[in-house]
Amino acid sequence: MSFTRPAKGATVRLSAEGRHVSRKRILRFMRAGGLRARGKRRFVRTTASEHTCAVSHNVLNRKFAVQHANTVWASDLTFIPTEEG
Repeated sequence: MSFTRPAKGATVRLSAEGRHVSRKRILRFMRAGGLRARGKRRFVRTTASEHTCAVSHNVLNRKFAVQHANTVWASDLTFIPTEEG
């Protein structure tokens, strides 16, 4: 894993505070302290478009103005963790 990214950010932040320290010095301190940058998170696909389940019909057809209260309910469920995955 590369140390250069966090060292560069620390160099910029320290120089903004008026402390001019080289990137290599920060790298030395990081190695001595056992500090490492967090790795990039992997992309996780949460939508399975190739499923065999039935898709519900669009009953509202984008007509959200209703006559009476509690006749139309809507929500946006982006991701719900289940045992199936």
